[in-house]
Amino acid sequence: MISTATLDAIEKFKANQGEYILEIEGARKEFPGVLALDNVEFRLRPGTVHALMGENGAGKSTLMKIIAGVYTPDAGTMRLRGEEIRLKSPRDALEQGIAMIHQELALMTSMTVAENIWIRREPKNAIGLIDHARMVANTRELFNQLKIKINPVAEVSTLTVAQRQMVEIAKAVSYESSVLIMDEPTSALTESEVEHLFEIIRDLRSRNIGIVYITHKMNELFEIADEFSVFRDGRYVGTHASTAVTRDDIIRMMVGREITSMFPKEEAEIGDVILEVKDLAVAGVFQGISFELHRGEILGVAGLVGSGRSNVAEAIFGVVPATSGTIRINGRQVDVASPAIAMREGMALLTEDRKETGCFLPLTILENMQIAALHNGHSQMGYVDERGLRSLCDEMKKAMRIKTPNLEERIENLSGGNQQKVLIGRWLLTKPKILILDEPTRGIDVGAKAEIHRLISNLAKEGVAVIMISSELPEVLGMSDRILVMHEGHMTGILDRADADQVKIMELAAR
Repeated sequence: MISTATLDAIEKFKANQGEYILEIEGARKEFPGVLALDNVEFRLRPGTVHALMGENGAGKSTLMKIIAGVYTPDAGTMRLRGEEIRLKSPRDALEQGIAMIHQELALMTSMTVAENIWIRREPKNAIGLIDHARMVANTRELFNQLKIKINPVAEVSTLTVAQRQMVEIAKAVSYESSVLIMDEPTSALTESEVEHLFEIIRDLRSRNIGIVYITHKMNELFEIADEFSVFRDGRYVGTHASTAVTRDDIIRMMVGREITSMFPKEEAEIGDVILEVKDLAVAGVFQGISFELHRGEILGVAGLVGSGRSNVAEAIFGVVPATSGTIRINGRQVDVASPAIAMREGMALLTEDRKETGCFLPLTILENMQIAALHNGHSQMGYVDERGLRSLCDEMKKAMRIKTPNLEERIENLSGGNQQKVLIGRWLLTKPKILILDEPTRGIDVGAKAEIHRLISNLAKEGVAVIMISSELPEVLGMSDRILVMHEGHMTGILDRADADQVKIMELAAR
């Protein structure tokens, strides 16, 4: 519950619309071996959407966690509605009217939607017990305001990622916050869901709420943001109106260099068929998937969220074995009943959700990177060649340009983009013949995207067969030799690179 003093401060502030609602000056934050923020400044106006841009590791999330009370700065000042404040915890920030929606959602899946929204603020009846009926009614009223169609009594575990995102947004709005921070809120949303989110943001902006919007998607910046600030290597670069610059201007500010090609697709020699999938199906999920994959080929897989793209990848890799159909590798039929069998056959899978199914968060970068390669020529008679494997991991760290002081750093301390690089490096150490990449650049900045695209292109030139699943059509079109399109568990077509465009893909994806 927001305090009376805070509400009075909000009303006082509304009388002077020319002031900034939030001001940061001289912010500094250092972690062991890493200077995350160095003399950073940031200012947010009321009733505006302020986008925060920068490569992974630029300091965006660190600054936002300081504003949200997660971190305490080593130096610097923060003023809210003109008054200097020092936040001691996220709860302290919420009571001051600052809410943050994190990129990695943190709902309690075994509880209902309403219970998640009002936790520790549950309405009570006359004898002090939780009034569940009123809590559900309050949730319905909140959802009606935001035009969210989710059952308040549904268990969160039954919701899609997009629905959970909407619950997180509703929860933040329920605090009647004057400052709302959104960290990559559209990373798992379809186009229609993104438009719904933008409607909510425009409504919040009209209520004089200041919104900080972290994104790597340029089209979103120009559609929803009033202004933007750029950070690079923990330092503040500048702030501009979104109407005053071009996409290329922003990229130059973010990376400090020109990126000549976001999709450096090079011609690779397309070799023999290495993988053949015939009538593959997982009962109740998808069916009738058939295609061939050649050495040196990048096969893009497109489709809207819920089309079954990731499920096909998991079936090919044995995470959820197919219930019917066949998989042939080098002409030989293989029963891929587990990931261990898939790996033995030369396959590797980068999963869609790096936090849930990719990273071992409490472990170090070294442990995360080497874990898939332990039995790939790096152990004998039960003993691991630690020195040799460490040397390879260190070389991979340099090749992937992973920003970390050393391999002993815990992976949970890295930015999302650097975590993604560690996971890609993990699978490259296995020297795969078939590499399946599910959303390889989700949540990654433009500079890192170009690096990963170049890496994928080089792997194809070396003869690796690549399946690349992506929600970003420019990425699919820019990197693929052919594009397989799915809709609601069915394959609706395969397009050659020369014949493909966004219209044709969407026609197949939305049948």
